[in-house]
Amino acid sequence: MHVRARSEQDRSSAGIGPEPGRRQLSRKPLRPALRRRMQGVVPPTTQPIQLAFLGCGFITSVHSRQLARLGDEFVAGYASRDLQRAKDYCRRFAGSRAYGSYAAALEDEDVDAVVVAVPPRWHAELTVAALEAGKHVLVEKPAFPTRAEYELVRAARDDAGRVVCVGENDHYKPLAVTLRRLLADGVIGDLVLAQFTSVADRPKPADDWRNDETLAGGDAFFEEGIHWLHLADSLGPRIAEVHGYRPAPAAARDGDRRLRSMLVAFTYDTGAAGALYYSREIPSVLRGLRWSKLYGRRGVITFESNGTIVAAPGRRTPRLIAPGLADIRGYRAMYADFARAIRDGGSPEMSLERALADHALMEQVYDRQD
Repeated sequence: MHVRARSEQDRSSAGIGPEPGRRQLSRKPLRPALRRRMQGVVPPTTQPIQLAFLGCGFITSVHSRQLARLGDEFVAGYASRDLQRAKDYCRRFAGSRAYGSYAAALEDEDVDAVVVAVPPRWHAELTVAALEAGKHVLVEKPAFPTRAEYELVRAARDDAGRVVCVGENDHYKPLAVTLRRLLADGVIGDLVLAQFTSVADRPKPADDWRNDETLAGGDAFFEEGIHWLHLADSLGPRIAEVHGYRPAPAAARDGDRRLRSMLVAFTYDTGAAGALYYSREIPSVLRGLRWSKLYGRRGVITFESNGTIVAAPGRRTPRLIAPGLADIRGYRAMYADFARAIRDGGSPEMSLERALADHALMEQVYDRQD
């Protein structure tokens, strides 16, 4: 995978991405009220963070439903190449305003931060434009298809002095927090083996942008499996070496042309070993109910892969732990961390650097693929 030139024809034919003829945006300072809050002049709860979604697709609706449960932390606006679509989202999710272009949202001085929620091909372009306009950025995962784009955005972030949070919601979900705590507490002793399973039969329709690798950045594992690779690498021990194994591809089904399965084998820096089983062409109970395990020298942690239940060793019998259903996918915790970083001037847990480490592992998966 590599960065290729983005033509105006590419943008218009896809119906998404920055509008043709977008003029260069000048960098603008934060609104005075938010700047004073960041400097501790007024209480941080005085005024919500003004947020604008760049893109009005499915994932924006997912984010918006979760934001509605965060109270007054954020007030959201919606930007689309289609103004009516932006207005529809604004009405559905009680938004503050609608924009008929991404540039219009970036030029709005009242906007403090944006969510880049378009296909990965345009993530870097919009993120850099937002930073140059003085906005904080939360960019959907996978953040950028290439290492060069990560470096481009990192330079723009440092120059702008703004926060960039990568939308790896799985990092924040209650399951991940629970597993980190159990391993840190030594509940199973030294980790020996790890098995992560995410399989389901979820074909994409023919017109879904994920069928186009130039938009998605890669195949199904690159676009979605990154969440599971991050989970495997975020529990305490860090992945030191990784290999990918690709099953023989099947013919396109129901219009889904993607390569949809990958087995990833890896070793941790502690000497433990693990495997990740990923597929979007294998039927499963309830469209994705599967079990994963962490094997240690003092016991085994078994967990439902989506985070509904965890079984850990107890004194006499296994302990059943419900990590939490209210924020099972971690979106609310992710936005709370984004808000904290904006108000405190710090770095989010899912920083560019942390996401770049995930990208480096993904590069190994494809470079060492059998």
